[in-house]
Amino acid sequence: MADEKYIPRLYGRQQDKPLKPRQARLMETLLPRIAVPVDGPIDPAALFPQAEEIHLEVGFGGGEHLAWQAAHHPKAGFIGAEPFVNGVGKLLGLIDDEDLDNVRVHHGDARPLLEALPDACLARIYVLHPDPWPKKRHHKRRMISPWFFHEATRLLKSGGELRVASDIRDYIRWTLMHAQNADAFEWTAERAADWKDRPEDWPQTRYEAKSLREGRTPSYLVFRRK
Repeated sequence: MADEKYIPRLYGRQQDKPLKPRQARLMETLLPRIAVPVDGPIDPAALFPQAEEIHLEVGFGGGEHLAWQAAHHPKAGFIGAEPFVNGVGKLLGLIDDEDLDNVRVHHGDARPLLEALPDACLARIYVLHPDPWPKKRHHKRRMISPWFFHEATRLLKSGGELRVASDIRDYIRWTLMHAQNADAFEWTAERAADWKDRPEDWPQTRYEAKSLREGRTPSYLVFRRK
């Protein structure tokens, strides 16, 4: 429901091992140039004057999916949000290596970023392998929620896509449950392969590769904004 609000606090680690020297340098030099501030309303056209459409990745992890999408869709603009400093450092390295000029980064909680974006400004939202918070008492910390679907409804253009991936069966069930209550979205799957097989334009992340090595099978959900 629209009146449900998230807990305005981040949980879990926000840094693992120290950044590599190059990553630390890029945090000081590159990140300020491509950072997205959330201290007021965001104008996507100012971030990407030439972009034909804009995509948002919520929690981009190591950034390999976001960088791949940006490299393969140079006419689109990409915004990525990630609180984990090591993930931001990895993405900055990919942006620098591939000379990607169509990526902007919010180092922090994605939820204030979502609220700062204007209506119907996005063509696609990605939420790939979010923290499952498996304990029932922690479910309120999950990104997928009534609040999230309310914001996704507001932000996506008609025909836009919400893509969600997880290797945790309970999280997939949780996502489908909330999607059923979001009247503005329809699940695009018509057969089992549509959620069991990763689409060709959906590159594998390192987290997904790890889950497969450990015997967990991911599911790939695509919802279309009506």
